[in-house]
Amino acid sequence: MSNLVINQLTHPQRVRLLYKTILRLHRGMPTELRALGDGYVRDEFRRHLKCNPMEAQLFMTEWARYASTITQQLGLRGKPKGELGEEMDPSAVEMLKDDQVVQLYELMLAAKGLDGDTITADDVRGSSKSK
Repeated sequence: MSNLVINQLTHPQRVRLLYKTILRLHRGMPTELRALGDGYVRDEFRRHLKCNPMEAQLFMTEWARYASTITQQLGLRGKPKGELGEEMDPSAVEMLKDDQVVQLYELMLAAKGLDGDTITADDVRGSSKSK
């Protein structure tokens, strides 16, 4: 879609377009990752429905970057060309709020198939330092 058309969209329309694009990209992922990713995307977009404009801009930028990364990793045919995802910059992890660190940790557990593990404060501090 051209920048001219995107610039004419309202903010809710841009959010919806990004959301649907991400879900479409997830179709090229392995089944387990797709289910995990789709659920996470739905939760995140719902969670940010009423965020302030500054948070909304950061949210949209980061999710657009994610969509771009997944597009590159899946290629034109929509099938993974190697590993999916990327390492998180340690300085970015340091900037996360405690609840975001817990959410990231829970996502890591789900991605590794370790659902049901308990999360302690030591786990959270340890996961943010080791990344």
